Amino acid sequence: MDAAHTIRAAVARIGAIRGDATSNPRLRAALVVVKAFQAKRFAGTYTDLLRSAEYGAAARFFLEDLYSDKDYSQRDAQFSRIAGALQRLFPQQVVTTAVALAELHLLTEELDWQMATKWELHAASPGKNDIACYIASWRDVGRAEARMRQLDMVLSVGKDLDRLTRTPGLRLMLRMMRGPARAGGMGSLQSFLESGFDTFANMSGKGSSAAEFLSTIRTRESSWIQRLSMGDVAECEVSLRACLSDVL
Repeated sequence: MDAAHTIRAAVARIGAIRGDATSNPRLRAALVVVKAFQAKRFAGTYTDLLRSAEYGAAARFFLEDLYSDKDYSQRDAQFSRIAGALQRLFPQQVVTTAVALAELHLLTEELDWQMATKWELHAASPGKNDIACYIASWRDVGRAEARMRQLDMVLSVGKDLDRLTRTPGLRLMLRMMRGPARAGGMGSLQSFLESGFDTFANMSGKGSSAAEFLSTIRTRESSWIQRLSMGDVAECEVSLRACLSDVL
C-alpha cells in the first residue's frame, strides 16, 4: 500500500471511531476524560523537561502534537484530502513522517476508544475516582504490546523529525511551501512539520540532545506501561497521584 492509501485508510478508520463515539454521548464523554487524563499524566511525568531550557520546546511539542487531548479532526481531514498530492509536493522524508504520524494517530485513537469503553463501566461503580478508573480500564484493555508499539511509533516520528533537521535545504523548502500548502488545504500538516522541524533544530546539541530527549521518553514511558500493565495496583495509584499532583 502506498503512502496515499495508507494515510487515507488510517484517517477513514479514525473517522469511523469518532463516528461511533459521537453516536453514544456517554462514551464520547468517557473518551474526552480518558484523553484529558492521559495528557495530564504526560505533563506530570515530564514536568522537569517541560520546565527545561534545553528540552522544554520538545516536551511541549510531544505533549501538544502527539499526546494531546485536543481535536485533530482538521489535520486528519487535510491528511486524507491531500494524501495523493503529499507525495508529489513534499520530499520522500516528509512523506514517510506523515505516514508514520497517520498510523500513530490511528493506533492512539483505537487504544483510547477501548479505554473509554471500559472507563464508562468503571466510572459507574461507586467509590472509584479517576485514578482507579484509569488503572482498571488500562488493565481491562490490556494490549501491552500495542502500547509498546505506540511508544516505538512516537519515538520514530521524533527520530524522523530530528533527521529532517539535517537534510540540506529542507527548512528553506518548508518555508517556501508555506503559501502553497495553506492554499492547497495543507496548513495543519505544514504547521506540524515546521513546528517539529524547528523544535529539534533548536536543541543546542542537535542530534545528541535529540537522542537524549527521546531516550528519556522511552525510559519513562516504558516504565509506565510496565507499571500500569503488571504493577501492584496500590503502588500504581500512589505513583499516578504523585505524577498528577503538579498538574491538577
